[in-house]
Amino acid sequence: MGNSVSSHGGSDPGTIANGITEKDYTLKISEYMHDRLNDLGIENSMTRTNDETLSPSVRPGRAQSFYGKGNDVILVSNHINAGGGDGAEVIYSLRNSDRLSSIISDNMSAAGQNVRKYYQRRLPSNPDLDYYYILRETPNNESIIVEYGFADSTGDDVNQLKNNWQDLTEAVVKSLAEYVGVPYKPIASADSYIVKSGDTLWSIARNNGLTVDELKRINNLSNNALSIGQVLKLKPSTSGGTETYTVKSGDTLYGIANRYGLSVSVLKSMNNLTTNNLSIGQVLKVKKGTSSNTGENDNNNYYVVKSGDNLYKIANLYDTDVSELKRLNNLTSNTLSIGQRLIVPSKKDYQTYTVKSGDTLYGIARDFNTTVSAIQSLNNLATSNLSIGQKLLIP
Repeated sequence: MGNSVSSHGGSDPGTIANGITEKDYTLKISEYMHDRLNDLGIENSMTRTNDETLSPSVRPGRAQSFYGKGNDVILVSNHINAGGGDGAEVIYSLRNSDRLSSIISDNMSAAGQNVRKYYQRRLPSNPDLDYYYILRETPNNESIIVEYGFADSTGDDVNQLKNNWQDLTEAVVKSLAEYVGVPYKPIASADSYIVKSGDTLWSIARNNGLTVDELKRINNLSNNALSIGQVLKLKPSTSGGTETYTVKSGDTLYGIANRYGLSVSVLKSMNNLTTNNLSIGQVLKVKKGTSSNTGENDNNNYYVVKSGDNLYKIANLYDTDVSELKRLNNLTSNTLSIGQRLIVPSKKDYQTYTVKSGDTLYGIARDFNTTVSAIQSLNNLATSNLSIGQKLLIP
């Protein structure tokens, strides 16, 4: 079918923020994609399989060395975004239609990630050419860039990239299989069964030592309808039972899943959901005893909100991010009130430095015997720009 391009690598780390280094995550994503496409019988190759430096002049040639320049070759370039936004993006080349990007967008959304847009971008100096070299320099191939989320997001992208990157990659795998017409099969465990043509609840239950009622109860099924490719659990949860959660205004599947230490796909499976749509008052099953909003955690401290505070400022003080603060405190908005008591992670032993006239990140890093990237990551800085009076945490 084509290539999976792991962006950056070696001396080019790409985006670095909130403990996320783009070159490392894109390699993990590409390795996962490579293995899953192999599982589905879709021929594919990776442009890099280790921490190798590939320049913009070398990478396109490497990508086209596997399957050539035909228009039947799909090239997927995996990336992590930066710039303070939130959500996934897909960029497709000027020579291609938006069909594949549209499918990826739909499946990303189903996996719990909001998709900002899928689009084309033209080179300002020559609008007939693609802006991005990996699209421009891979002629005839169907080349796309997938930005899985923003490493410097103040929304939920950081947690999604760290905890749900496999779900997001699986969404792209599913899209590729759908696009090329190969039957998609989700990953199944020893305790699950993937429905195939001709199956019935009765035959599946009989073959696995269950009654139909037991199988329906385990999977929260309200009728006997099955769909090819559907994953059925064969054993009830052994993680301490379940409790229920009632959906309220502003809730999302990702927010609820994150609160209970689940992935969106697991939460949907537990509740037999086929879409991400929720309704106020809807009752969901969640794993009992896994909620992170217990208020009692030996690794956490408390912070009392004062005038002028906001979640971003408090998160910076405690070397965390806004989405993590909201998760710890079961917050559905960024609104704070003076005197409010927040759970915060234990603050690490860092120094605070106030930027003065003439300072640069390089000079500060040198003075404190650290690196520019370490300071940028610790302070969630997307650029090297500083302002006088700005406070920096220094490792």
